[in-house]
Amino acid sequence: MPVFAANLTMMFNEWAFLDRFDAAADAGFAAVEYLFPYEATPEAIAERLARNNLQQALFNLPPGDWAAGERGIAALPGRFDALKTYVEKALDYAAATGVRRLHLMAGIADRHDEDASSHYRRSVTYTAQRLAEKGIDLLLEPINGRNMPGYFLNDFGAAERLIAECGLPNLKLQFDIYHRQIIHGDVVMALRRLLPITGHIQIASVPSRNEPDGEELNYPYLFGEIDCLGYDGFIGCEYVPRGKTLDGLGWFKPFARS
Repeated sequence: MPVFAANLTMMFNEWAFLDRFDAAADAGFAAVEYLFPYEATPEAIAERLARNNLQQALFNLPPGDWAAGERGIAALPGRFDALKTYVEKALDYAAATGVRRLHLMAGIADRHDEDASSHYRRSVTYTAQRLAEKGIDLLLEPINGRNMPGYFLNDFGAAERLIAECGLPNLKLQFDIYHRQIIHGDVVMALRRLLPITGHIQIASVPSRNEPDGEELNYPYLFGEIDCLGYDGFIGCEYVPRGKTLDGLGWFKPFARS
């Protein structure tokens, strides 16, 4: 069975950020992910990972000015120099944490705009090639328009085509099951077809984005399918707990590290 990674941006918010590493380990997680690590130092994060024998599964490259509404800059013309700076910053954290995969957010832009599309391809190619020098995979994640209106990469087919056209061995799909269900549905057939290019999987219930224990998706079945397909990577728990994080971990008990 793949290793489940607690998403420390959404889970364990009862604790300060660095203390969430301890709480996740105590709850039985063997790995963690989060959106962004940049408010803590690389050394502080590395110490928490080592202290708790945790693997760093994933985090995002810097997204631009998040508070101002930016959700990545890869598809934004005129931001290439900033992107290169962000790549180096992310690599500093990757070196400290040992992470082997990073997600590049595309940004708010029209996917059919030629300038945005051209800039996105350039950004993806540059970032993937730079990360390849360090043995790191670059992930692209389609995000649904309900949660992130106007997001450039809002289609799994577009991501699949770009990955194929770029032909870079370290360029992979971030298959978020929550986003897939909202955008397209047909989760199982998509997993079967896209697993060869998938570098990371994430989960949450649909439509609430809470614990993966009900609503539209049958997660016990999906976990079995993922296992049968031979996926041995991480499954990121990118969900918002309904209440206290620990109270909602009943679904996770069969998978917890003892």
